[in-house]
Amino acid sequence: MKVLAIDDQQLVLLPLEKRLTNLGYTVQIETDANKGLNAFDTFQPDLVIVDINMPNISGFDIINHIRITRASETPIMILSGNTLDNNITKAFDLGVNDYMKKPLSLNEICARVKRLIGVPQTESSKEDEDTIMIQKRCVGVVIPCYNEEERLLSDEFLSFVNQNSGYHLCFVNDGSKDKTLEVLHNLQKGREDFITVYDCEKNGGKAEAVRLGMLHMAEKTDLDYIGFLDADLSTDLSDFDDLVKTMEGSNFKIVSGSRISRMGANITKESARKIISLTINFIIRKILSMDFKDTQCGAKIFHKDVIDIAFKKKFVTQWIFDVEIFKRMTIHFGLNQAKSMLCEQPLKRWIHADGSKLSMKDSVKIVMQLAQIAWVYRKRKGQLNFELNNELEII
Repeated sequence: MKVLAIDDQQLVLLPLEKRLTNLGYTVQIETDANKGLNAFDTFQPDLVIVDINMPNISGFDIINHIRITRASETPIMILSGNTLDNNITKAFDLGVNDYMKKPLSLNEICARVKRLIGVPQTESSKEDEDTIMIQKRCVGVVIPCYNEEERLLSDEFLSFVNQNSGYHLCFVNDGSKDKTLEVLHNLQKGREDFITVYDCEKNGGKAEAVRLGMLHMAEKTDLDYIGFLDADLSTDLSDFDDLVKTMEGSNFKIVSGSRISRMGANITKESARKIISLTINFIIRKILSMDFKDTQCGAKIFHKDVIDIAFKKKFVTQWIFDVEIFKRMTIHFGLNQAKSMLCEQPLKRWIHADGSKLSMKDSVKIVMQLAQIAWVYRKRKGQLNFELNNELEII
């Protein structure tokens, strides 16, 4: 039995292909709708699974091709994050057999496939107990790494990417002196579709590592959102997923984690670090004219359409580039609109990890870096002028 699955997001198709293949189906996947139309004629599937929202050619176009142009009764299942009633009604009017709304589990998808076309004679007797969810969005996560050979929690990253479809991790090796690059390549081996290793030969600092990683991931057409996360997982991956869910259900362009101590949350900081943090945060709020509680949390998620605005140009500072990101948003959109596009979400857990690269001495230097930001992004003649290129030459 043959299944053709068409979706412009490869991160959706790959786990689906693997599970259906394990069940004994012959599966062909296509991320290009035009190739999907051709595949229907050449592959001659017993079932077509298709997304509705695809560029150039929509799922409705594919349904019309099968039902009208080819006059075929081949079963069609919709797998889509488009849950509007009129689209669901339209799909059934065109002759689809099932409409599956993302997110849903692979187990449910497979049960629906079996109901429509039966069970392959070669079905594996081993049941897959993993409940992997097919999400309606695909997310890239940039993880900057500098000398993380001993600290990188490889098992936690692998467990997350194996259990959560729609995620692509990009580890940026920031010119590490130890065996970090080797560790990252071992982590990637066999999972190249879900894990990227971006190697910077020279150490450029966290700001540049994140910037290059974000721009690299923005080139992937199947990603909806792209964010960054610290390699030590001081913010854990489940909390990061909560940031994504907030973005998914809103019109925010940036959702930033916040390490606010509150009931029910596990937030730990060194006492001295906490005092300095409060002082720095007061200055940041004045610079941004925003009531941010924690700009420096190392967990943030961005809508793909603001990546260039936030990351195209190099940052002035190394440690507090987050402040520059928010300043760039303010300059581009204006203060009031920028405020409506930004969300600060308290984390359930944040643990200060041993071996942090930011020392107490570095924390003091941040005050001077804030002065740099205030100068470079200053206001002239009633308008905010973005002069990073000229200013960076001077600095």
